[in-house]
Amino acid sequence: MMKVITYSRVSTSGQDYNRQIEELRTFCEKMKWKIQKEFSEVISGALKTNERPVLTKSIHFVKVNDIQKVVVWDLSRLGRNTLEVLKTIQTFTDQKISLYIKNYNLETLDLDGKTNPLTSFMIQILLSVSSLEREQIKERMVSGYKRHLKNGGSVGRKKGYRKTDEEILNHYPDVIKYLKKNRPIREIMKLTDRSSGTIMKVKKIMSK
Repeated sequence: MMKVITYSRVSTSGQDYNRQIEELRTFCEKMKWKIQKEFSEVISGALKTNERPVLTKSIHFVKVNDIQKVVVWDLSRLGRNTLEVLKTIQTFTDQKISLYIKNYNLETLDLDGKTNPLTSFMIQILLSVSSLEREQIKERMVSGYKRHLKNGGSVGRKKGYRKTDEEILNHYPDVIKYLKKNRPIREIMKLTDRSSGTIMKVKKIMSK
């Protein structure tokens, strides 16, 4: 039976990766692939691979456990940094481990363990489109922000409003998780995309 792992990711604590996990689990069962371990994390896909603890662990796991295939729900779950994603795929390929992308039914290696040229081509296109979409979203956000200010709009909280300690803690469960693990502030900033000021504020509230 084919030995595989699954990897799932969402960017923020407000998102849920359980649907990805369930779909991958059902799919692997249908394909009669044996899942050796399920990896999942809440972290930005724009970070480098070595800044993503769970992805790094999954790469090490497949190397030492004779894993034949890594299954992801979508290519963007592996990452949104084109160079880093290609490096990760190459790492798998060098170990004769195939990457299977479920929503596109793409696989990096064929049955003989050789690189599938069509999949390589499609991955390049998908990563390019994803990068272009991110840039367009950023441009629209900046344009909308400027238009809002030009029309007399304001930004930030209403004057006099202040969040309670409980509201702040409820808003930053990802920061709390890493603070409880005694991770350094700089590392938490990378893992959560939060500012040092926000992390210090949460830390201060937790110490009360």
